[in-house]
Amino acid sequence: MLTYQFSPSLIDHIRSMLLQFAPWKSSHSEKLKQAAVGIILVAADDGSNETSFLLTLRYAKMRSHAGQYALPGGRIDQGENAVDTVIRECMEEIGLKLSADQVLGILDLYATQSGYAITPVVFAATREPNFFLNPNEVEQVFRIKLSDLSGERSAQFFSQEEGGPLLIRFPIFDHHIHAPTAAILYQFVEVVAGRYQQVDNLAAPDFATR
Repeated sequence: MLTYQFSPSLIDHIRSMLLQFAPWKSSHSEKLKQAAVGIILVAADDGSNETSFLLTLRYAKMRSHAGQYALPGGRIDQGENAVDTVIRECMEEIGLKLSADQVLGILDLYATQSGYAITPVVFAATREPNFFLNPNEVEQVFRIKLSDLSGERSAQFFSQEEGGPLLIRFPIFDHHIHAPTAAILYQFVEVVAGRYQQVDNLAAPDFATR
């Protein structure tokens, strides 16, 4: 199984790959509600030093997307850019302090079926993180190894019976994560592998958009 050690060379590789393409934006994205999420890279917590990213489990009683797995992030406030938003949301949701100098780059904007334009920002947090979860927003935070998104747990694609965009999901634990999180992670995994893959044609099932 392919593994990725959390090292300066891998961080430099990811940064260089992200610099090779300008993030794609849809022509109507400015009309959508603007949001941002973070792919926060950290070392695995099992002593392997494998590269992992942070995944949260949302509070079960939230008004939207309750109990779903998600990347840290949220709606962009007035006067903020995507980097500012991820830094603020990480502090508010999980008590993790980030800074702009930890940014490796930005992935393609992803327009959701619920009317959001999400900008994914990639960070590298090389110091061991300390988490302080906001119980009104996050029930748990996990470190998911990049290697866990390969092999039998790589991205799965499905056609919809009524036609339309392909559905994408990743198996995580005993569940699945769907777009937009799955689509964003798929593009990132492709970037780490040295490839660019546009993902605006990948969608989520209806139940995952609520």
